[in-house]
Amino acid sequence: MLTRRKFLSNSALSSLAVAGGVLSPACDPFNRENKTEVKEASNPLVISTWKHGIPSNEVAWKVLQKGGTAVDAVEQGVRVPEGNPENISVGYGGLPDRDGNVTLDACIMDSNGNAGSVCFLQHIKHPISVARKVMDETPHVMLAGAGALQFALSKGFKKEDLLTEKTRQAWKKWLEKEEYAPVINSENHDTIGMLAIDGQGKLAGACTTSGLAYKMQGRVGDSPIIGAGMFADNEVGGAVDTGLGEAVMKTLGSFLIVELMRQGRSPQEACEEAIARIVRKQNYKNFQIGYLAVNKAGDTGAFSIQPGFNYALFVKNENKLYDANSFVK
Repeated sequence: MLTRRKFLSNSALSSLAVAGGVLSPACDPFNRENKTEVKEASNPLVISTWKHGIPSNEVAWKVLQKGGTAVDAVEQGVRVPEGNPENISVGYGGLPDRDGNVTLDACIMDSNGNAGSVCFLQHIKHPISVARKVMDETPHVMLAGAGALQFALSKGFKKEDLLTEKTRQAWKKWLEKEEYAPVINSENHDTIGMLAIDGQGKLAGACTTSGLAYKMQGRVGDSPIIGAGMFADNEVGGAVDTGLGEAVMKTLGSFLIVELMRQGRSPQEACEEAIARIVRKQNYKNFQIGYLAVNKAGDTGAFSIQPGFNYALFVKNENKLYDANSFVK
């Protein structure tokens, strides 16, 4: 049984081994003759965070079944919660900042290493599709705020009021006390992060959110930051996260997980090490972080700080919800 003490001890030793230069041949760019062969997944796959990943996976899977690319699949998949007004942490109907503004963050990466991102975007229901446009049609990676909105409108996106009556009333009630206190696993959903492998064995990822409820005006979390909220490398695999973005940004968790897999760790081992990096240095007892990872062979991993994190996995024509293991039992 993996105890907390043993978990931290093993993670610390692993970190020292990496720091001391004990790396797998596959991660040495100058030792090309000794590079290990990366196994390719034999089946398409979609994995995403939380229970809203189930309907999101369904849409992404249909894209893959029609021969679509992984990047098309993740974009279309995460648009599902973005457009769902009942989901109060992603897109339309997301809870606003403390001034009553719904501000959105999103990023996307394709199998060629291209990336696009938007942050502090207002009035656009599908920020992931704006991020896709940034990736495909600009020389940039990230657009922010008014500039991101201007770009979206220039590409034909419709300006909308993203507050619903439900979230408007919730914000007005919050104003009565103005207490800012993030809740672990609030309503068992949060940011949606998604990874997919298509029929050609190519990998892509996406991440989108409306961020922390009642945050300070201008706050941007990890979700639009390549390497924090999501990272995908078609040579190795990909990772996404959910939870308190500030904690993830301090460790660049998704990039860390992919690099650990490059060094030979399994997706599960890499997720556990990324959580260990957080719990060793931060006061983890009052917040949640959950990681998902997949490697090129189609192996998956999931791990969180607190219990309660679940994820949806669609593979071999079966779409199921799983509970991730956690550091805190």
